[in-house]
Amino acid sequence: MIKNYATLIIRRNMFLRWMVRRDNAGVDFGIWKNIPPSILSCPLDVHSGNVARELGLLCRKQNDAKAVRELDGVLRSMDRNDPVKYDFALFGLGVSEKHRPATRELY
Repeated sequence: MIKNYATLIIRRNMFLRWMVRRDNAGVDFGIWKNIPPSILSCPLDVHSGNVARELGLLCRKQNDAKAVRELDGVLRSMDRNDPVKYDFALFGLGVSEKHRPATRELY
């Protein structure tokens, strides 16, 4: 049983991405043809949220519904037909060992 509502929403968005989107890498199955990828939202977790902030795609500090809407707006401006295609890259950068958060030196 999932106790955290945010985790439930992330998993729902991931499931929809897998079922609706079709890619050549085998990540997304694309078996639900009656739902357009243009209506999907990015499954925003701690990893993708941190990377989105570092890249200037997301200003909101919390990973909540408002942050998802903000990120959706930016991703839809880059590709309105398939805004969720960027999720795998955001998540991958976030969990990569080579990825380190940007630090700012204060003098």
